[in-house]
Amino acid sequence: MPHTFHIPVLGLAYSVDTPLKVAQFGIPSVVSIVDDELCERMRKYHSELNHLPYTFIDKTVNDSRAKRITAYLNLLQQLIHNQIADIKNQLFKTGSGISRYFELQCESSPLRKAYNQMLEMPAGSKRAERESQLREAVEAGSIDVNIMAKVDKVNFADGIDLGSENTDALAALRGFANSKLQSAMVISAGLNPRLFSYLENFAGFYPDETGHFNKKIILKVSDYRSAMVQAKMLAKKGLWVSEFRIESGLNCGGHAFATEGFLLGPILHEFKENRLVLSEELWAIYTAALQQKKIYLAAKPIQKITAQGGIGTAAEHNHLLQAYGLDATGWGSPFLLVEEATNVDSETLKNLAEATESDFYISNASPLGVPFNNFRKSTAEQERLHRIAKSRPGSPCTKKYLCTNTEFTVQPICTASRQYQHLKIREIKAFATSPEELKKQIDAVTEKTCLCEGLCASVYLKDDILKPKESKAVSICPGPNLAYFSKKYSLKEMVDHIYGKVNLLEGVNRPNLFVKELGLYIDYFKKELQHFNDDFKTNVQNLSQKKQAYLSKFYNQLLNGVEFYRANFQQADTDLRVWGEEQVALFEKAVMNIHSINTQSLNLSAKV
Repeated sequence: MPHTFHIPVLGLAYSVDTPLKVAQFGIPSVVSIVDDELCERMRKYHSELNHLPYTFIDKTVNDSRAKRITAYLNLLQQLIHNQIADIKNQLFKTGSGISRYFELQCESSPLRKAYNQMLEMPAGSKRAERESQLREAVEAGSIDVNIMAKVDKVNFADGIDLGSENTDALAALRGFANSKLQSAMVISAGLNPRLFSYLENFAGFYPDETGHFNKKIILKVSDYRSAMVQAKMLAKKGLWVSEFRIESGLNCGGHAFATEGFLLGPILHEFKENRLVLSEELWAIYTAALQQKKIYLAAKPIQKITAQGGIGTAAEHNHLLQAYGLDATGWGSPFLLVEEATNVDSETLKNLAEATESDFYISNASPLGVPFNNFRKSTAEQERLHRIAKSRPGSPCTKKYLCTNTEFTVQPICTASRQYQHLKIREIKAFATSPEELKKQIDAVTEKTCLCEGLCASVYLKDDILKPKESKAVSICPGPNLAYFSKKYSLKEMVDHIYGKVNLLEGVNRPNLFVKELGLYIDYFKKELQHFNDDFKTNVQNLSQKKQAYLSKFYNQLLNGVEFYRANFQQADTDLRVWGEEQVALFEKAVMNIHSINTQSLNLSAKV
């Protein structure tokens, strides 16, 4: 591929049609297929926009979820195929699509060098031949899809369980597998054995006689161990992981899956040191499984390693590629300020551009019970507070993708729903021991917010397809890195920034991605330690013992990470633009913060 970065999945709707905007320039991006209603509405919107026939797929149709996803992905493939065909027929001139295709690439890219050489050539047969070669080299950026493994609700019809193949994650997988896309499925949010087993049913995930995969598997992981465990499970089924996409546990957008104190630098180093071992071990397991299926592969498939989460400068981008041997990096949250690439309504876009560090925070807003990156100025947060003030906490639950709780009902309901919060608050009031405890428990319940509607509203507002009486409240989940970008940008500006042609953060006081992540983990540890100390007060002995072991490991891993970075920024070959005197000073300030933590309750003697 011509680019060394990709645009990861951004919420539900923010990147739902990003491939239509960037794939024609060779930029890979990821579409969420969690919400089939969103896919169906976007298919209608883009079909009409491009004067193509559209036939509605009703939810009552058999296997409607998978069919809706397939139809939308096929439309993306068709439209992008047409875009590439059009670009290949354009003249090489200022502002043309084919010129943009090459001009957006890094200066060191072989294709960019060939393009620059062509521009210097006089008109004639040799230039025409070079132009023809460049046209043939044009290819679309990958149109990848994302499935959250744990978002796998069981579905019912007339109270009857529709079976495991019709759970949300498996139906979404089927929708992708049946599509015409030749791209990858990014599996995130943990291990789902049922989903892994279901992958075996689709021929596209197996190599053809030439070793080509129509459908690839990308695992989004937060550490080496989880990558190894999941990849081995897949290899035993004859399924190859084409890419490990490593994401910072906390310095990212969306849900934050914190590691046990493992920091990004040491994690990347472990992958680098064990890359060949990992690949060879998986290859041995994989080929044995393929033989059982009567599939024979002569050569080991490519296995990439990429990383994302908090990357903000060209120096950081290059450092990750060079120091850790990565194949590419992911740039997510900054693209929320690029109207040409993502879907952010005008009010939210203005609020994001004007936001400061304090506007971005890790919350407990997600009904999944996983820490969630939130934005204080979002209209969804304003609506949540307004409902509480009216003594009507909770949201109407229409899509039901995050229904997991059965405390009060036979069929699962969502903890952000009005139904659940009403029942839970009534229970809390019956057992609360003090006004303070009552408020604390109620606040924890009402912090949950509807993500199914909120993460879709922005694109409906931007494209003017919001239905009557439909909520205008927008949820958005940027990573904390977005605080340092302070205006709207063009696609060219952001890509040029990634490749170091311009610096959009000139003069901005920003900790590098490693220092920022360390600070986030220290804050996270402090909160967890406080919860642990509170457990002792309420005599939750078993929970406290388990939590003590967890926090002890967490603390020791933070210390290991500190020592790793100290050794790292002292090396002569380290990119000094990433670890210079200013960043080292910020790092040491963070280390002093660790010193200040009272870990006496953990019986720890280790010191930084």
